[in-house]
Amino acid sequence: MSASLESSQTAIPLGHGGALTEGEVSAAVHGVSGIPMNPKVRMHRSFSDWVVDIAIWTIVALAVAAILYPLWFIVIASFSDPKLAASGQITFILRGITLKGYATIFHDARIRRGYENTLLYTFAGTLLNMVVTIPVAFALSRREFRARHLIMFLFTFTMFFGGGLIPSYLLYRQLGILNSAWVFILPGAVSVYNVIIARSFFDTSLPEELFDAAQLDGMSYLGYFVRIVLPLSSAIIAVIALYYFVGHWNDYFTGLIYVTDTQKWPLQNVLQQILLANQTQTSTAASGAQEAKEIAEQIKYGVIIVSTLPLLVMYPFLQRYFNKGVMIGAVKG
Repeated sequence: MSASLESSQTAIPLGHGGALTEGEVSAAVHGVSGIPMNPKVRMHRSFSDWVVDIAIWTIVALAVAAILYPLWFIVIASFSDPKLAASGQITFILRGITLKGYATIFHDARIRRGYENTLLYTFAGTLLNMVVTIPVAFALSRREFRARHLIMFLFTFTMFFGGGLIPSYLLYRQLGILNSAWVFILPGAVSVYNVIIARSFFDTSLPEELFDAAQLDGMSYLGYFVRIVLPLSSAIIAVIALYYFVGHWNDYFTGLIYVTDTQKWPLQNVLQQILLANQTQTSTAASGAQEAKEIAEQIKYGVIIVSTLPLLVMYPFLQRYFNKGVMIGAVKG
């Protein structure tokens, strides 16, 4: 008995100069009662803890349902029998699948022309945005650029104080870009918000030692930017490109104010025109034109899907860049 006690009190040397006996180690590992203590075992939860958890998850589930159900209803209503949709018989599942609404939409020449215009404005505008934003942000991130604080102040000033709608209209008219594709592309060539995000990324995520090593190899600023900075900045580039792309794709106000030629309208303005036309037909249709009313209701849901589908398809491919880029660019600045 004494031998076992002596063995349990044998000292175990520690690196910091202290010592623990085997008994103390056993008590720490197995607990006072000798029952192993598993750190993964969850502590006992009281009834009130379970009530709080259930309440939280219930609120979250209701919030998710409130967000997702309207989107799901738009999808199923655009494919379901318009008679059932108009009478309120469509709730959670497709009923009487039909493509009449989509056939009407895509047989409309205005839709095809609006898509072509929107693709042109979106890709050309996004390309110009990236060509301007990324180099500007890189230049403003260089500490040896003495005027960077002054230029950044002038950029930031424009975020809070603008000329207004009427001065902008007069300026665009003097520049000769009204009723042209340039009115969708040139005025938004750079976003100060995106410049700040990209500059913060270059400031915090690219070590200065990279630039020092590039200089030792005789690399210029342009070479360093093209061959080192751009390949290492794919995350933030994808994020900013997505911001610009979505902004151009959803641009409705520019076409409404600055473009009177319907042949140059983007998709958003075309869809608004179609919706208004169908609402007018629905309100003025006779009782014998019930089918036209129902098709108009289905078209309303269809145009929503048509306008949002490209973004929904594109986003999953950029999601990993999106999450990483936002986190990196938003830590410091």
